[in-house]
Amino acid sequence: MKRYILPLLLLLTVTSTASAQNNKDHNFEVAKHLDIFNQVYKNLELLYVDTLNPKETIGTGIAAMLASLDPYTEFYAQDETKNLKMMLTGKYAGIGALIRKHQKLDRIVIDEPYAGMPAAEAGLKKGDVILSIDDSMMTDKPVGYVSDHLRGEPGTSFLLKVMRPSTGKMMNFKITRRNIKLPELPYYGIQDSTVGYINLNQFTEGCAKEVRRAFIDLKKRGATSLVLDLRGNGGGSEQEAVDILNLWLPKGITVVDNRGKIKQASKEYKTRMEPLDTVMPMVVLVNSETASASEITSGAIQDLDRGVILGTRTYGKGLVQVPIDLPYNTNMKVTTSKYYIPSGRCIQAINYKKGSGGYREHIPDSLTKVFYTKNGREVRDGGGIMPDVELRADTIPNIAFYLSASGQDSTEVMFDYVVDYIAKHPTIASPAEFHLTDAEWQAFKERVIKSGFTYDPVSRKQFEQLVKTAKFEGYYDDAKAAFDELETKLSHDVAFALDRYEQTLRQIVESEIISAYYYQAGAIEASLGYDKQLKEAIRVLKSPEEYKKILAPQKKKETSSIIGIGEKLAGNITFQPKMREIYSVIA
Repeated sequence: MKRYILPLLLLLTVTSTASAQNNKDHNFEVAKHLDIFNQVYKNLELLYVDTLNPKETIGTGIAAMLASLDPYTEFYAQDETKNLKMMLTGKYAGIGALIRKHQKLDRIVIDEPYAGMPAAEAGLKKGDVILSIDDSMMTDKPVGYVSDHLRGEPGTSFLLKVMRPSTGKMMNFKITRRNIKLPELPYYGIQDSTVGYINLNQFTEGCAKEVRRAFIDLKKRGATSLVLDLRGNGGGSEQEAVDILNLWLPKGITVVDNRGKIKQASKEYKTRMEPLDTVMPMVVLVNSETASASEITSGAIQDLDRGVILGTRTYGKGLVQVPIDLPYNTNMKVTTSKYYIPSGRCIQAINYKKGSGGYREHIPDSLTKVFYTKNGREVRDGGGIMPDVELRADTIPNIAFYLSASGQDSTEVMFDYVVDYIAKHPTIASPAEFHLTDAEWQAFKERVIKSGFTYDPVSRKQFEQLVKTAKFEGYYDDAKAAFDELETKLSHDVAFALDRYEQTLRQIVESEIISAYYYQAGAIEASLGYDKQLKEAIRVLKSPEEYKKILAPQKKKETSSIIGIGEKLAGNITFQPKMREIYSVIA
């Protein structure tokens, strides 16, 4: 026995000494480079020909330091902390509307008021041009500036002056700001008589309660199966994801495990309440924009064989961030751990490497490892959640993107058509029944053509690149006739594209019109009528044998490299939610 104990003690002593030395060397390097940075700035402040702006200069240094890490570790200056708060809660104080810049008018306009919010209640409509806020002119200001002035302390009032394009009249609205909650659950309802449908677009504080209420209501209305739509859901609070999973999973199940460098950054999350329904068949819809807390939700349901995942591979964000308060009312959020779902896998798709400017390394499928669901089905780590039923959504034609986007004068033609349509139609049919007439579609088509609308077809760009390559390699002259013929066939024809993609373009215009009358909920309801992924989900739910076959137990292969989620002990820390990134300009 002594033969083994003595070498082991020596090994532990050497390891401990090496570890202490490594820590000492690391701490010295940290102190050295902080001292160097401090001396560099002191000498710049003393000697540089111009006076330095410390906020800009040091801020640039902070930004460069964080750029060498992952994109989720961010610093928030004093005037940006409200953005962090909004990410955490989904709440802000303002009027409750999306605004945008109208390129042709060179003005900021109302894009979409939120249902039941001050902007909608005051009577603001899509297309209203913002002229002034109280005594401050807004006609020459950027979107961010106008948005900041529309927001403010809840309970404060201001006078908003707008011009309504359909009439040309100036209109004044007295609006009182209040706390606005971004709609995390914009729509739920019954599809095909018995299939419940819930659309969840973010995991902000309190969303689990909203999903719970919706699910109970759907069951009362006769739902015998469920579709949970997480497409485009960028995530948010980890605890909300756990509480939502708890609706369909038994109490006491570990659904996610955070593992960080220090004990305080590690935590196991278990379901903590009795569920509402553990047997109802369910399908979760996902796509490439399903990320973070959405992947915890869909991944846990897949790993525990609680439902079928349908759509396309998810984003692959397996990192957890926590907010930290810094001096002078500044903040940062820091990536502190990776999360692991019930099979034991982490679905992080990208390794973020340190270095000058940082770089990304996408984990190839060939290097991912196999894990197993509760029933023994194979799943993999390192690349998001691969759906059980893979089905791509219909692609959007290039012309539709340019007609819908804001950027050039000609791209406002769809926006202006919708604004004029609203002015001429006080009401429209319900979202599920509204459609443009053939005459209305023809009017839209003619308007697009007369406006001089142009866009850059991808095929044209690729053709031009091919011509350049052929000339460089010396093939162009011999093949010039063929190139000329191909160029003729690829000639820009907006009328042809409008006819070719009429069905898709009709749906987009109809959706824009519907949202002006029935808000986001109405647009979602209307879109479900031609949603092929939803139709496939309903078909699977209405085919019990196929549903069971997808989730059927498989023979589990022996492996020694897989660690289940329950095999790791985690430390305790107060919950800190993960962040979702918010791109909309809101007021």
